[in-house]
Amino acid sequence: GHPSIASSVARAAALLETAGLGAADARQDAGVLARHVLEWDLAHWLGHQRDIAPDGFEQAFARLVARRAAREPVAYITGEREFYGRTFAVSTAVLIPRPETELIIEAALETVGQSAAAPIIVDVGTGSGCIAVTIAAELPRAFVVATDISAAALGVAAANAARHGAADRVEFRLGAFFAGLDVPVDVILSNPPYVPDRDRATMAPEVEGHEPSEALFGGGDGLDCVRSLIALTPDHLRPGGTLIFELGFGQAAHVTQLIACQPALRLQEILPDLQGIPRVAIVARR
Repeated sequence: GHPSIASSVARAAALLETAGLGAADARQDAGVLARHVLEWDLAHWLGHQRDIAPDGFEQAFARLVARRAAREPVAYITGEREFYGRTFAVSTAVLIPRPETELIIEAALETVGQSAAAPIIVDVGTGSGCIAVTIAAELPRAFVVATDISAAALGVAAANAARHGAADRVEFRLGAFFAGLDVPVDVILSNPPYVPDRDRATMAPEVEGHEPSEALFGGGDGLDCVRSLIALTPDHLRPGGTLIFELGFGQAAHVTQLIACQPALRLQEILPDLQGIPRVAIVARR
C-alpha cells in the first residue's frame, strides 16, 4: 500500500539534506512542498499528515522535491511567498520577498501615520509589488506609483495588487527609477539591487542561479542604483518628504557619505535588521 504522507516527507527531507540543505530547512521545505501538492493549510496538515498518501501524491511530490534538491527556491516552485502577513505570487521574473524588507513597510507606516493627508508614494523597482501593494493595503488613503524596468515583473505585481484589492490605488509604470513621473511625491520607497558584482561567486545557488540578476546586482561596489536613487530623489520628493530604501551588508558608511553629499537630503537613521545589519535608510528632504 501507499506510505503515510509523513514518511514520504521524512524521506524527502533526508534527500534534501544530501543535496546540501541544513536539517531544519530540509524538513521545513519538504513539508511546504507536500502541503502545496495536497493544497492543505497548516491546520489540516497537522491533523492529517499521518494519513496514507492519496493517489498521484508521490509522483507530484517527487517532482517538486527534485527541483528543490537542484536548489531551485521553494517560492519559485510553489509560486508564492508570505510578506507582511499577505501571500504574494512570485515568478522567476521577480526577486523573492525577504523578511528584512518588511522594515521598509514599518518605517513607511510610521512616517505616513503622522499625517492625515492622502500621500502619494512611489515604489522604485517594485518587482513582485510586495512593497507597493502592502503599503496600499495598509494605508487605504494612499496612492502608490510602482515602477520597474521589467514588464514581466510588472505583470506579477499587477496580479498581486488585484489579489489584495489594491488595483485601483496602485499605478504601474514601465521604466527606470521614476519612469517619467513629474509630480513631486510624499514618500519614495525602494529595495534596489545592491549586491556587489564580485559577490556573485559566494552567493547561495538558490539566489545566484535562479533570481533575476538585474534585481540583485548593483555594479562593482553594489551601489550604482543607490547612487542614482539618491541623486534623483531631490527632483522627485517634496520638501518634508521621506526616502526609505534598503541597503546591503557593509554599505552603511558609504551610503551615509553619499547622502551627506546631497545638500537637499538629510539622513535621519539607518535601521538594523534582526541580524543587527544596518539595513534600511530613512532620509528626509529639506
